[in-house]
Amino acid sequence: MTVFLYIVVALLIAISLWQLGKVVKIYKASKTDTDVANDADNKTQGGLMLAFLVFMFAFTFYGFYAWSEVMLGTPASAHGPNYDLLMNISWAIIFPVFFMVQFLLHYFAFKYQGKEGNKALYYSDNMKLEMIWTIIPVIVLTGLILFGLFSWNDIMSFDFEDEEDVIVVELYAQQFNWTARYAGADKTLGDANVRLIDYDAVNVLGLDTSDKNYADDVITKELHLPAGTRVHFKIRSQDVLHSAYMPHFRAQMNCVPGMVTEFSFIPTVTTVDMRKDEKIIAKIAKINALRAERRKAGEDLEEEDYVFDYLLLCNKICGKSHYNMQMKIVIDTPEDYASWMKTQQKAKDIITVAGN
Repeated sequence: MTVFLYIVVALLIAISLWQLGKVVKIYKASKTDTDVANDADNKTQGGLMLAFLVFMFAFTFYGFYAWSEVMLGTPASAHGPNYDLLMNISWAIIFPVFFMVQFLLHYFAFKYQGKEGNKALYYSDNMKLEMIWTIIPVIVLTGLILFGLFSWNDIMSFDFEDEEDVIVVELYAQQFNWTARYAGADKTLGDANVRLIDYDAVNVLGLDTSDKNYADDVITKELHLPAGTRVHFKIRSQDVLHSAYMPHFRAQMNCVPGMVTEFSFIPTVTTVDMRKDEKIIAKIAKINALRAERRKAGEDLEEEDYVFDYLLLCNKICGKSHYNMQMKIVIDTPEDYASWMKTQQKAKDIITVAGN
């Protein structure tokens, strides 16, 4: 695919240079030369419009056929199905409009191409048409926006008192890695400030050790979450604008320096169960087949086959290693999560040990 894109770019550059040469080159004037398009020019352009219409529609359908398998598939959060429904409704509205408008645009350009002696029929205004193409989009967009707002409120509107087992996790972004910090039994993260960061890797999050709430926080480089339990994320950035993107959970939130952003969802599918999903199995099999081909070609790749894992990614171009800014997410059963959490060190112990 990369080679194909390189070829396309090279062809476009060549065509641009050729056209530029035609513009700057001085041709000898002749009696038949004219700056006004004639019937032959209009016929050529009309035919090209139809040809491009066919190409565009064919490429669109080919894209669905060739790349539909890279879709995310089964959502792994409680709000995921509703999110997918909203997306599918949007596509169901967009595509018919896209095909209709593009067909009319290109077909009319062909049908009503300029011809000597013809004059265009001019309408100064048409109130009926104006009302139609104004009111219909307003109604459709209002419905989509309200659907989106209700979906957002369902995700974010919850009460800590109503959900006693809610887990509070801070996602800390920095070029080019993630750190997770879990609130302890008090469900309160200790205060932190960028000015308190210890660059000797003792207090890399800038925790305020004078705040007693920090002592039972848990700091990890791998994000474990229990299925069926709400997780409330508080998101910070140390340096530039990042974006916490968890595609299989249909979750994304910007990480903005100088402020805390928040997001909340309930994971529903454990990592073990997702690895049994038919679409995931097919996708991973294809990935490993491609890796095997590259190994045979002598490329330096890991010997072991890829195994599916949820990932936390950065969805903002945040620097030269942006592509590699990711953290593994493991969705456990509640029992496995509790067992894992017991093995983790508290923030107070980490800082105390490092300080000694």
